Amino acid sequence: MAANILSFNNVSKSYADKVALKGVTFDIPSNSIFGLLGPNGAGKTSLIRIVNQITAADSGKILFGKEPINRDVISKIGYLPEERGMYKKMRVEEQLLYLAQLKGLKRSDAKEKIHHWFEKFEIENWRRKRIDELSKGMQQKVQFILTVLHEPELLILDEPFTGFDPINTELIKSEILELKKKGVSIIFSTHNMASVEEICDEIALIDKSRVVLNGSVKDIREQYKNNVYEISFQGNMVTFANTLWTGAQIIETVKDEDDEHMAIVKIQLNKGFLINDILKALVQKVQIFSLQEVLPSLNEIFIQTVSKSSEPDQNLAPKE
Repeated sequence: MAANILSFNNVSKSYADKVALKGVTFDIPSNSIFGLLGPNGAGKTSLIRIVNQITAADSGKILFGKEPINRDVISKIGYLPEERGMYKKMRVEEQLLYLAQLKGLKRSDAKEKIHHWFEKFEIENWRRKRIDELSKGMQQKVQFILTVLHEPELLILDEPFTGFDPINTELIKSEILELKKKGVSIIFSTHNMASVEEICDEIALIDKSRVVLNGSVKDIREQYKNNVYEISFQGNMVTFANTLWTGAQIIETVKDEDDEHMAIVKIQLNKGFLINDILKALVQKVQIFSLQEVLPSLNEIFIQTVSKSSEPDQNLAPKE
C-alpha cells in the first residue's frame, strides 16, 4: 500500500466567479483517520466531490495511492454524505442488495455481507421494513452499512454521528476504529471537534478555499500551547496567588464545594519563568496534589484560526 491514500497538489476549483478551492496541497496517509475540517462554505464539499469524481478540479493533481485519480477508483471508495440519500419506499434488505450490486458486488456476496452487518448491529428484524418506517438513527445505521458493505479502501464520512444517541454514536465510533485496524483509510468530516480529537490521527483545516492548518492532532495542539498549567492544591487561595507573584497569572479557579481549602487552578506562566520555578515556591506554602500542562482543544484552535472578527486569544497563539 502506498504511504498516502490521497495526495492533493495545488488543487483549485471555481464555480463561475466563486473560488471554492485555491492551491490546496496536503496528503492523507494510508490506514489513518484524517479529519477534514472547516467552516461552512470553506471548500470541503468541493474537495469531497472531486475525490468522488462527481466533478473535476480546474487545475492541480490528485493521486489515489500512486496513480492519478480517475473514475475507476470509485469502486474503492465508500461515501457517507451529510445529506443521506436512500429510496424511502424500498425495504431495507432490498435497497442494500440493489445498491451493493451497483458497487460491483455479486448478489450472493452482498447477501452474505448484509447478513453479517445485520447480526453485528442486531437489526435482523429491520430486514423487511421500509426506509421511511425507520427512525432517523435507524436510517443512519442502514446508510453506514451501505457505505462499508463493498469493503472500500477509502471511507469518506461526512458528519457520520448525526441523528445518533450516545450509545449508537459509540457503536459507530467503535466500528470506524475497527475498520482502521483492518487497513481502511478514513476521511472524517465534522464540526464536532471533540470527536476529531478522540479518533483522528491528522487533520487539514480549510478556510476560504485554502488550507490554513495541516498536520497531526498531537503536533498541532503542541504548536498552539502557551505555558498553561492546571494545579490541584490544598491551602489558602490568597497565599497561593501571592506565591505566584510575577511568575504567573491565574486564569481560572474551581473551588471544592466540600472543602473550602481545596481548589483546582489554571495558571499561565509569564515570559522567562519555568513551571519548576513556580512549583518550587508553591510547595513551601500549599500542598500540591497534581500538576499537568493544559493543551488547547481543537475547538479553540479552530475558532482562533478561522476567526475574522476578534483578536486572537493570546493563550492560544502558536509558539514562535
